[in-house]
Amino acid sequence: MSERRRFVRIKFDAKTELSQPPFTWPVKLLDLSLKGLLIEKPQPWLGNVEESFMAYIHLGNEVKVEMEVRLTHDDHGHLGFVCEHIDLDSIAHLRRLVELNLADDDELERELAALIQI
Repeated sequence: MSERRRFVRIKFDAKTELSQPPFTWPVKLLDLSLKGLLIEKPQPWLGNVEESFMAYIHLGNEVKVEMEVRLTHDDHGHLGFVCEHIDLDSIAHLRRLVELNLADDDELERELAALIQI
């Protein structure tokens, strides 16, 4: 039986957009992890679940996290996405955000180690 690694999810509110050309949706971010995000489902929802999306999370002062994501679940008005690609600047910002919200340095190191192994 294989153990599925779960990343700590941080409840976080930031200006967030989801994009899949030709559409861009402003969305409500519910939570965030080193490996994905959960948002409220925008209306109307016209996303193609067979294609990837870009998520843009604005942290302020022109700092943002950009990640290429894939939809993993759509239920109860929420959309869950897993990160497929993230650039080094974005992962540094996301790491800092997780670090500030986790009171445990050891947990952060476990999260980062798990992320690298994926």
